[in-house]
Amino acid sequence: MQKRKLGKSNLEVSAIGLGCMGMSFSYGPPKDKQEMTALLHAAVERGVTFFDTAQVYGPFINEELIGEALVPFRKQVVIATKFGFDFSGSDTRPGAAALNSRPEHIKQTIEASLKRLKIETIDLLYQHRVDPNIPIEDVAGAVKELIQQGKVKHFGLSEAGVQTIRRAHAVQPVAALQSEYSLWWRRPEVEVLPTLEALGIGLVPYSPLGKGFLTSKINKKTIFDSTDFRYTLPRFTPEACQVNQALITRSVISPTGSRQQWLRSRSLGC
Repeated sequence: MQKRKLGKSNLEVSAIGLGCMGMSFSYGPPKDKQEMTALLHAAVERGVTFFDTAQVYGPFINEELIGEALVPFRKQVVIATKFGFDFSGSDTRPGAAALNSRPEHIKQTIEASLKRLKIETIDLLYQHRVDPNIPIEDVAGAVKELIQQGKVKHFGLSEAGVQTIRRAHAVQPVAALQSEYSLWWRRPEVEVLPTLEALGIGLVPYSPLGKGFLTSKINKKTIFDSTDFRYTLPRFTPEACQVNQALITRSVISPTGSRQQWLRSRSLGC
């Protein structure tokens, strides 16, 4: 397995990371714990060192799964998790939790994440979604304090826009941005990728296989369970799947020139 450093940070990860969301959340009911533990161990054995989870996956049970399963490998793996949602309500459906990136809330939830993950320091901590009610400078400042306290090593953002990235980076250097990116969704190439390149921030694409669509295993006849979040996505209606099927049969169009070279230097996991 090849290794990559995320941007200008010294955080080295496997070129392919394992996004663990679907083990507990969004892609149907939670999977069997023993089976998922075996899967995580197999990933480590194959050279994967980069594992991605979040408080909202479950919520909480995915962090617990990752924490317990990776205890024997703690010195050789990098664990990324995310904050930014409020779970005080009773509705735990995907997308139902309210945003909450108040600094005091961040610090409280990180203490709980550390316990669930059975670690003393989080390798990479993302803001899961930008909270329009909280200045990003306050969010970056709270994470900076956690880094100074030794509870976090690196700061990341997820699905943030260019101006948010720049403002956060000015307070606490951002090691990585996680955003959807695949042959099906290339919008980051317009503004986000050039900004990351200029600032020396790594890219961690999620859904590199288009939430499963680019595997050619999904078509207009595919039926999603109501607990699968794709059940509600316009891209996965039978009509959209039929039209988008053309993407599967077309030749792959790779980024060209320096952009292609730059992409090879970034982590493409999760």
